[in-house]
Amino acid sequence: MSDHTVDLDERRARVVVGPAGLQGLLDSGKPLTVLDVRWALGRSDGRAQYESAHVPGAVFVDLETELAGPASPAAGRHPLPGLEALQDSARSWGVRRGVPVVVYDDVSGMSAARAWWLLRWAGVDDVRILDGGLSAWRARGGAVESGDVVVPESSIVLTPGHLPVVDADEAQRVATTGVLLDARAGERFRGEVEPVDPRAGHIPGAVSLPTAGNLDATGRTLAPEALLDRFVAAGVLSGAPHLASGEDQQLAVYCGSGVTASHQVAVLASLGIDAALYPGSWSQWSNDPERPAAVGA
Repeated sequence: MSDHTVDLDERRARVVVGPAGLQGLLDSGKPLTVLDVRWALGRSDGRAQYESAHVPGAVFVDLETELAGPASPAAGRHPLPGLEALQDSARSWGVRRGVPVVVYDDVSGMSAARAWWLLRWAGVDDVRILDGGLSAWRARGGAVESGDVVVPESSIVLTPGHLPVVDADEAQRVATTGVLLDARAGERFRGEVEPVDPRAGHIPGAVSLPTAGNLDATGRTLAPEALLDRFVAAGVLSGAPHLASGEDQQLAVYCGSGVTASHQVAVLASLGIDAALYPGSWSQWSNDPERPAAVGA
């Protein structure tokens, strides 16, 4: 195994953990926080799903109320929560300094990645996404339990700004001078459909790279080399596939409302590539009549 492959594997292990790895963490008896972010666009039964079956000891996290601030046309459907509100939530989840956190959902990590991003942004270092989510956990024979889990409140202090963020103006600039990735499905990027936001299309200059393309047919994250090839083809890396710090170019990601884009940021982080998140995303951009919308490929 080459040093390059080892480096990729080590970077990946800081961002995602497989079902076997999570089982090992649970079996170790060491402190661990597991968060269940059961959310999907157009569904409101996340808590009911959680109470029906979840990873033993997992605490339910409500994406709409705990991983986002109040929605508005000016801020988007899922603006970032205030730091104090996020800290209160993290304390109620039992997040503690120095204790690993594993987040998961039942949509291959694309919702749970929002919790990963917010906690990392707020200075929590050891946060990983369960690769393949609850489906992969159950497919491996992982145990589940029903009901609710309440844990002792922690006293963690969060600090902002540990991951980069861009606003609408900065996203527009990145689309011109760097690479702005649109993580939505291709048909939404092209403006063929728009199920939730006021206008169809995409930010002019953005590159379509749907988050779902980072996953295989089973919902597991593609191998690092395959991911690198995908991002190189999108223009994220210049030259042959190799790890890059991102210092020589600007890179940002958006989606519909900053949720699935968080998964794209996490996947890039697993390759050692830093990318900024545009939290307002298309839900904010498309509500501003002064912002142009492009359609087509």
